[in-house]
Amino acid sequence: MSTTSSITSSSNTATSTYDLSNILAASSGSSTSGIDVTAAVNAALYADRAPERAWQADQTTLSSQTTALTSIQTATEALATDMQNLNSLTGPLAARTATSSDSSLLSASVASGTVAGTHTVVINGLAETGAWYSDLESSPTATLSTSSFTLTTKSGSSGTFSTGSGTSGDNLNDLAKAINAANLGVNATVISDSSGSRLAIISNTSGTASDFSITAANFTGTSWTSPDMPSGSSLGVNTVTLTTAAGTANIATTSGETYAQLATAINNATVPQVPTNYTSTQGSLTAGTLLTPGSVTSITDNATGETFSFTAASGNTVGDLNNAIAAAVSAGTLPSNIAGSISNGNEVISGGTATQGIAVSTNDSVMGTMNAPANLPLGLTATAGSDANGTNLTIASSGGTSSFTINEPAFGFTQAVAGANASLTVDGVPISSASNQVTGAISGVTLNLLGSASGSQISLTVASDASQVSTAINQFVTDYNSAIHLVNSQLTETTSTDSSGNTTTTPGVLQTDPTVSSLQSALEQSIGYVYRPATGTTSSITSLADLGISMNDDGTLTVDSSTLNNALTNSASDVQNFLEGSALNGFANSMYNTLNTYTSPANGAFEVDLSSMSTENSDLTSQISDYESGYIANQQTQLTADYSEAEEALQALPAEMAQLNSLLGFNSGNNNG
Repeated sequence: MSTTSSITSSSNTATSTYDLSNILAASSGSSTSGIDVTAAVNAALYADRAPERAWQADQTTLSSQTTALTSIQTATEALATDMQNLNSLTGPLAARTATSSDSSLLSASVASGTVAGTHTVVINGLAETGAWYSDLESSPTATLSTSSFTLTTKSGSSGTFSTGSGTSGDNLNDLAKAINAANLGVNATVISDSSGSRLAIISNTSGTASDFSITAANFTGTSWTSPDMPSGSSLGVNTVTLTTAAGTANIATTSGETYAQLATAINNATVPQVPTNYTSTQGSLTAGTLLTPGSVTSITDNATGETFSFTAASGNTVGDLNNAIAAAVSAGTLPSNIAGSISNGNEVISGGTATQGIAVSTNDSVMGTMNAPANLPLGLTATAGSDANGTNLTIASSGGTSSFTINEPAFGFTQAVAGANASLTVDGVPISSASNQVTGAISGVTLNLLGSASGSQISLTVASDASQVSTAINQFVTDYNSAIHLVNSQLTETTSTDSSGNTTTTPGVLQTDPTVSSLQSALEQSIGYVYRPATGTTSSITSLADLGISMNDDGTLTVDSSTLNNALTNSASDVQNFLEGSALNGFANSMYNTLNTYTSPANGAFEVDLSSMSTENSDLTSQISDYESGYIANQQTQLTADYSEAEEALQALPAEMAQLNSLLGFNSGNNNG
C-alpha cells in the first residue's frame, strides 16, 4: 500500500479528534512542519478529561464544605465544653472564696463545693517551732571547751554529744554535722555575725510534740571546775541548778554574763526552808503565862489544808493553847506530827510535811510574832579564775566534805522558742494544731494563722467565687457568638461588586447542608430555656435575661455586666439553681444535651456529615484514578501511536510525491499543462 493510501486508511480508523489539515497541505504540495505528537495527544486527552474536571470541582467544593463544617464543629464543641464546665460539681459554680475580717491575723483557702457561711475564729496563740542557740564562740572552727550535753525530743528520742578537741564536736561546724547525722528531727546550723558564731538548733516541724530540750550532764561531788571559756566569750541565758543539804537553788544567767558575776550570784544564793517550825518572838514564856483574851492563833497544814484556830478566853494560858493543839491532833483535825510546846522561854509550834510544812499566825502580843526559820545559804564557795585557755569557775563545798550536785553548764544553750501548738477556737470549739495551717476545723477550709490576738473575734466568710462564675458565663457568651456567627455565615449569601460595577452573589458552601440549618435553630431555641423552681419555691433567676444576657438581631448574645454582677452578688444560689438545676439538670445540662446531638464523636451530626463528605471525596478520588488508569491511559497509548504513524507518513510524503511526479513525467522545468 502506498503512503497516501495508508494515511487515508489510517484516517478512516482514527478518532474524530484527528486534524488532517497538515496531511492535506502536504498532499497538495504545501510545505508543512509535521505533527507535534505530544501537543496533539494532550489536546485530545484534555477533551477526554472533561468528566474528571467536573469531579475535581466537586472535590474542591467538598474540601471547602469540610473546612467550614470543621470550624463550626470546633466552635460548637467549645460551647459544649462551656456547658460541661458550668454543670460540673468542681467547676466555677463550686468555686469558693474566703474573706477574713482581719487579714493580718487570718487568711484561708477553700476547696470547691465547700458550704457557704460565716465562721468566728479566735486565735489565742500561734504554733511555735522549738529552737535553741548556743553561747557565743569566736568562730565556726574555734575549738570548743570539753563538755557534753543531751538533746531529748518530746517523743523520747535523745542523743548525747561531746564537745572539745578530739570529739565529733571539736568546733561548731563539726557539732552541727554530728547533730544532723543523729536524725532527731532537728536541724543544726552555724550562724555567724560581727560578734562571733553560734550554733542554732531548730525543730523540723512546729508544735508541742516536736519540741525538744537540751540538758547538760550533772556533776555530784565536793568540788567542781568548769571547762575554760575562751577569753572574750561570755555566758548566755541559762539556768544553773545547785543542790546541797540546805536545798536546791536555781540561779539564772543572763546574756553577756561572766564567770565572776556567776560566782558572786552563787555565793549570795540562799535556799528557802520548808516552814515546819514556828517560834514566838517573846521570851520568858511558861505554861502558865496568860494569853490576851480574844486573841487568835491559827495553824494550817499546807499539804492537807486542815486548819486549827484557838481564840483565847479570859484566864487561858500558853499551856491551854498547847493542850488544845494536842486535842485537835487526837480528834483528827490536825495531822499527828503537829504539836505546840515551850522551849527556852518561847512558844514553838512544829509539824507538817517535809516538802510543804505548816502556816502559823497569831495576833497575841503576849507571844509576839510567830516566825518560820530564815533561808539558809547553799553552803558553797564559788571562785572565778583564769588560765592560758581562758576563764573558768570553781565551786566547792564550804566545809569541804558535803557533796553537792550541779547541772553542768559547760557548753551553754539558751532556749529561744519553746515548741507549742497553735491555740484557737472556731465557732466556739477549742482547737489545738501543731501547724499554723489548720485543716479540719471547718470542712473544706484551710486556715492560715498569721498572728494571734487572744479574745479577738475574726469573721471568716465562705462564699461563691463570683469572679470565676462571671468569667465562665462571659466565656459561654463569647463561644456562643463565635458558633452562631459561623453558622449564620454559611446560611446567608455574600454580595461583592467588581471594578466594573458587576455584582456577584455567593452562597455559603454549606447553605444547603441540613446539619448547619438545624444547628442554627437548635442554638436559638436553647437560649430560650426557662427554669421552673420546685413547687413551693421561688427564684429570682429563671432565664438568661435575668443574668443580663440578651439576644441581638443577628442572633448573637450581649451581656449586661451590671445585671450579671448584681445577680452573682445577691442571688448566688438562684444563679446556681438556674445553671445547674436541682440535680445537674438546669440550663447548662439542657444546652449540652442539645449540642451533644451534633458533637458526639460516636454518632453526632457533625461526625455523620463529615464522614459522608470524606466518603464522597474518597469515592471521587477512586473514580478519577480508575478513569485515568483505564480510559485515559488507553486513549493516550492509542493516540500516541496514531499520531506518530501520521507524523512518519507526513515526513515521507515529499519524497513519494517527487517519485510520483517523475513517473508521470512531471518535473519542475516542463510545462505539461
